[in-house]
This record gives sequence, C-alpha cells and structure tokens, in this order.
Amino acid sequence: MRLLQSLGLVTAVAIAGAAVLSLASCRLPGPYEPGAGPQPESTPAASGPAPAQPVPREFKLGSAASALVTQARSSVATGDYATATATLERALRIEPANPLLWIELGQVHQRAGNYRLADSMARRAVTLAAGDSRAESAAWRLLAEALRAQGKPQEADAAARRATQTTDP
Repeated sequence: MRLLQSLGLVTAVAIAGAAVLSLASCRLPGPYEPGAGPQPESTPAASGPAPAQPVPREFKLGSAASALVTQARSSVATGDYATATATLERALRIEPANPLLWIELGQVHQRAGNYRLADSMARRAVTLAAGDSRAESAAWRLLAEALRAQGKPQEADAAARRATQTTDP
C-alpha cells in the first residue's frame, strides 16, 4: 500500500488497470511519433461480414497537456525522472484517456529503469489507442522495450511484431 501511495494516484490506477487488462488478454501498443496521422485500413474481402474494426482516428495533445509534456521532457533531459513523472501525471488528470500521455509516462519509467511501470503504461496506452495506428504502434514498441528489459524476450518479440503489424496497411 505504501508503494502505491508513493507512486502517485495516476500510476497506482494505471498499475491496477493494467493488471485487470492483462488478465483479460487485452491488446497492447508502442511509442508515438508526433505529427503522423493514422494509416489507411485495408478493406476485407467481400466474403461474409467484416470483423468490427475501430474507426480510424488520430490522437493529439491539447495545449495544456502539450505544455506539460514539454516540461516533462526537459526534466527527463536533466535526469529528473521524479519531476517528469509528476508533471505527466498532472497532464493525465487533464486528458486521462489520451494514449499519447500514457506512452510518454511509460517512456519516462523506462528511462528511469522502472520496467514494470513502463510495461503497465504501455498496456494502458494500447487499449486507449484503438483506431490510431501510430499511437498503437508506439505503445506496442514501448511494451516490447519494457518486456525485453524485464527479461521476457518472447513476449517482447510478439509485441514488436504487433508494432509492425499496426503500421502496415
């Protein structure tokens, strides 16, 4: 319990959410590349009903969240991961359903050596990024990095394949 209190509310909620999602065999994403739009979806063959697919979309940061991400990146550049984490948690209170913020937070945890938290943030981003191929791919790449750092090469390879599949038309 003290560990969760020290990590902050947003991180604690993300960990709990990731645990639930991982038990439900959810999909996972990879890191986001700013300025890139969603990839066109391929059309299925006309033999039977097509599986339901998310509507293509592109996540963007609002101005307040964008300013906080800029501050967090400055903190990361100086090695101040605690401040970067707190700043991104503030941004998540503004835009909690934006996968780009979860990816940013996961990247901070990854750089700080908190691979389990990076894994958790990546899994949350994957679930939120549905329909935005760039965000999904970025979240899957982050997950692959976190899994590899945790000594799970087979799972990391599977996540890396998902990152590639998400960007292919």
